[in-house]
Amino acid sequence: MTDDPIDRSGLRARYWEDTPLSRMTRKEWEALCDGCGKCCLNKLEDADTGEVALTRVACRLFDDATCRCAHYEGRHKFVPECISLSAKNLESHLYWMPETCAYKLLWEGRPLYDWHPLISGDPETVHRAGVSVRGETLPEATVDEDDWEDHVIEEPM
Repeated sequence: MTDDPIDRSGLRARYWEDTPLSRMTRKEWEALCDGCGKCCLNKLEDADTGEVALTRVACRLFDDATCRCAHYEGRHKFVPECISLSAKNLESHLYWMPETCAYKLLWEGRPLYDWHPLISGDPETVHRAGVSVRGETLPEATVDEDDWEDHVIEEPM
């Protein structure tokens, strides 16, 4: 028996509680994503106030059924402006990130929610908790960018 048990995914149990974001392995970093899909929604930013509004209009690579990117590894080929979030650039993106996002929570020194798959052990808990956008999005190809304002939503929390 060890003090550092490994779960079925090969990750050390509760690693996020004692490993700084900047010291996480790629696997640990990627596992922080809860699969809510909110970061893949197009946003509108007010040029005067900096306020960011979330729309239900999803990136063209977003799979509404899984709440994941359909081409995650090659996404920059299709969506060059897609952000590759890292510990180095996280702070500059916090202003638009979902309030429930694990990266944001940990940066701010807050704990993960009980529904987070790393806590619950089940990737479906984020959807059952009503935090994800599964089944709620529109593909960006079907909505003219001038009409995105018509699709502003409140963040599911």
